[in-house]
Amino acid sequence: MSYQYFIPIKKSCALLLLTLCFFSCSRRENFDIIVEERIQIDTTKLTEEEITFAPIGTVEILNSAKIDDNYILVNDAGANRVYLMNKEAKLLYEWFFTNNIGNDVYLLPNGKLLASLEADEPKIPLGGKGGKIQFIEPDNTPTWQFDYSSIDGETHHDVEILPNGNVIAMVWQQIDSTTAITEGFILEEKIYPESIIEIDPNTNSIVWEWHSMEHIIQDNDETKNNFGVVSENPNLIDINYSLKDTSLPDVKGDIMHANAIAYDEDNDVIMLSVNFYSEVWVIDHSTTTEEASSHLGGNYNKGGDLIYRFGNPETYENTSGTRLFHNNHYPNILKGENKGKLLIFSNGNDIEQSAVYELELPSTYSLQPNFNNEPTVTWSFTDPDLYSGKVSGAVPLENGNILITEGDFGFWEVTREKEVVWKFSAPGFYWRGYNYLKNSSEIEILGL
Repeated sequence: MSYQYFIPIKKSCALLLLTLCFFSCSRRENFDIIVEERIQIDTTKLTEEEITFAPIGTVEILNSAKIDDNYILVNDAGANRVYLMNKEAKLLYEWFFTNNIGNDVYLLPNGKLLASLEADEPKIPLGGKGGKIQFIEPDNTPTWQFDYSSIDGETHHDVEILPNGNVIAMVWQQIDSTTAITEGFILEEKIYPESIIEIDPNTNSIVWEWHSMEHIIQDNDETKNNFGVVSENPNLIDINYSLKDTSLPDVKGDIMHANAIAYDEDNDVIMLSVNFYSEVWVIDHSTTTEEASSHLGGNYNKGGDLIYRFGNPETYENTSGTRLFHNNHYPNILKGENKGKLLIFSNGNDIEQSAVYELELPSTYSLQPNFNNEPTVTWSFTDPDLYSGKVSGAVPLENGNILITEGDFGFWEVTREKEVVWKFSAPGFYWRGYNYLKNSSEIEILGL
């Protein structure tokens, strides 16, 4: 059974905004969109029934008895929309922002949004650009803002709040062409390798940071810095890997293109999804900033070197492991009965087939050369119709099902037995979908 809705209207205190977005054939991550018209509608002339509509889209009910009946927070970066909907695709709540969303926006237990937004004038205009982070109240009022946008560095894609209330964010660090060559990069051009910063919202200060450029290796030129044998140093990052992978397009200085960040509270480590390396890097967060710039210190005594990596052993020339990811998004660390596992979306760009994997993470993080360091796959899902070359992800649902975001389609709900029970599709560019229980604190604060 399927049905469609055609009117994307938001209930507001004084008015509704009807947003009509006309998309070019380019994806939102390349930022080539945007023709937008907003029409004000006086809500006093509408009935309560009339002002509860749904986003444009099609819902397919494939097995109603097995659908998880809770809410989805939708991040539609293509339309610059973030909203809550139910499984009938009824629009329940929508937010509006001071700036375009820079991809990730999610709802905190206190009812506030944590949002990665685009700066007023982004200085590093790569796909997924950001530069501004906000806490936003249910009435759309920003109560905290952190700006990090300059020619030297810019936040991008994803943010996450830590148990202590601090916020971690990914940063592109601009390295000039002369320095890049000196450090062992093959091409004489500016590059934008990854960094991570931790911000204390109470002081707006950076209290911890990590820079990938302090943990690189290269095997191209022994007269340059960081020369070594890649296969013998799995804890270091081959700065030239994105030029060696012939399946990648011209990276234009965005040599790593991390797209997601996650925090493992139990082990005090950060996971970084590195799209152009088709793997996840695991970094020890127990270090000081000084230790994170070195090769010693922290719980694992590796400083800021990678303590674990998985998904693509080709990045460190490890022939003992088997490649699993072909571009990847959203390493989602699971809790509760699935503690110790992780869900991740493999885009499958070079094979035009996406897949979702559940992985059993090792009890102790370690890396060895010439050894199979890859985690065990405990569950997976794919389908001939499941393919998005960008964005996307997967989250577990209360009833045990998995909600999959297919970036240029919408959402799938599948059971552990791999039965597809529900789908939602609409024109858009879906970064992620987050699941919220109807009786959760976040939803109660919103008054739903």
